[in-house]
Amino acid sequence: MADPNPLLLLRETAESPRIVKQRPSLDDMIERCIGDCRWTQFFQATLISIAWFFDAQQTFISVFTDAVPTWHCTSPSNSSCKNICQVSRDSWNWDMPAHTSIISEWSLECSGSIITGLPASFFFLGCLIGGFVLATLADSSLGRKNMLVLCCLLMSLTGVLTALSTNLWMYTALRFISGFARATIGTCALVLSTELVEKKWRGNVGIIGFIWFTVGFLSLPGIAYLIRGSSWRLIYLWTCVPSVFYSVLLYFLVRESPRWLYIKGRKEEFTKTLRSIAAPENRDSLTESFFGSCLEWEEELQETDLYSALKTFLQKSWAFWRLASLMVVGFGGGMIYYGMPLGLGNLPFNLYWSVTLNAILELPASLLIFFLIGKLNRKFSILGLALLSGICSVTCVLVRWKWMQIGLELISFFSAVTALDLVLIYTLELFPTCVRNSAVSMVRQALVFGGVFAPVLVAASRKNGFLSYGVFGVIISVCGLFVAFLPETRGTTFCDTIYEEEQKNVAISNGVDT
Repeated sequence: MADPNPLLLLRETAESPRIVKQRPSLDDMIERCIGDCRWTQFFQATLISIAWFFDAQQTFISVFTDAVPTWHCTSPSNSSCKNICQVSRDSWNWDMPAHTSIISEWSLECSGSIITGLPASFFFLGCLIGGFVLATLADSSLGRKNMLVLCCLLMSLTGVLTALSTNLWMYTALRFISGFARATIGTCALVLSTELVEKKWRGNVGIIGFIWFTVGFLSLPGIAYLIRGSSWRLIYLWTCVPSVFYSVLLYFLVRESPRWLYIKGRKEEFTKTLRSIAAPENRDSLTESFFGSCLEWEEELQETDLYSALKTFLQKSWAFWRLASLMVVGFGGGMIYYGMPLGLGNLPFNLYWSVTLNAILELPASLLIFFLIGKLNRKFSILGLALLSGICSVTCVLVRWKWMQIGLELISFFSAVTALDLVLIYTLELFPTCVRNSAVSMVRQALVFGGVFAPVLVAASRKNGFLSYGVFGVIISVCGLFVAFLPETRGTTFCDTIYEEEQKNVAISNGVDT
């Protein structure tokens, strides 16, 4: 005998006098309507996740464009030619053409660490400010899709303009704008892709974005190697022009989150979106009248103040402490994540190979989470990975054998990447739909805040190695301890409103399985 129509069951559940006060939740509705994860949902989630690819390129592009090129003495007999800043300019020359890096093109080789680290620091500062300014727009007025398209397009166009920079100050200003624009790309992509699929696939779909980020990071050393000897401006053009076309494609092919449309009271768009991703046998039954009989539309949520999410975090103590703890963990992880690749030039190892190895490690980290997300305990996994990363990072500057140094650096970076991937999935599970995008964005800004300090520490570590990897290790170890204050979320359901989340917390405290 065939199973009854799931939509008929939903209607019967909603209209039954015995359980009239327990209408099916939005989560139940979407689960029943869309069925198992189909190619349309997978296509949408994958297309959205590609945004991480271009995000990674702009995040780590300065590893090559802002690198200090190698140089050689023009007079081999000159024994004093050891410090580039202590000999006359005609005593040495760059190994590659001057236009391969902003350092050599604009003669910044003898500038202080603050000057040489300024563009990268301002990029992360832009990410930080952009994250706070744009964080709630995806939850309030613009929505996930429009915010993602807008940020991708602005980041791409700014990158093209960066290639036209004529001096350090113009370059730094454009990098700041680029950072401001990309601040919420990963957040919107992660939240939108996971809200388009059913519960059991959310963790896996979230990891798809991390894999694309890895591929984007990995593409950089390949592009830089292929155009070595050419202008650093070409790297920006090679990475930003395709991103412009992707932004246009994204606008026309991707649907808005049905969850966001629901909490904003947009019934027509909600129905249309859910029909487009629903199982074929359910589409004809999905009408506004059907949803009206099964769901209670919360009209009061249509008028949402721009910073209502921030007010919620301040008014609800449980939300505040969750967010604060996750941001502390994110800060420590961000310092390692953004700082280590920038500091690879200070290690006695080939820059192209070391960056490639670090980028490759992101792939097994993402795959590890992809396959084990259903089995991993969130709290203790993050704590263990943070401590392992910190120990290896500190040990890296204490040993002198270069192969052991790069080995410890890779283990530390791998552990930090895995921990951060898990932190973002953990954040999705800890907050309801109405503030989820804002929460993920705030945690990502904490990561970026750690990245603001990383370039300066890396530049300073050219004289004192402990100022980079040593400091990174101590900070991530201490920050990782804050995860112990958070509840475990493995196997729990997504909530859509603050009330639902609070009811779930009460049920968990009473030992009820959610």
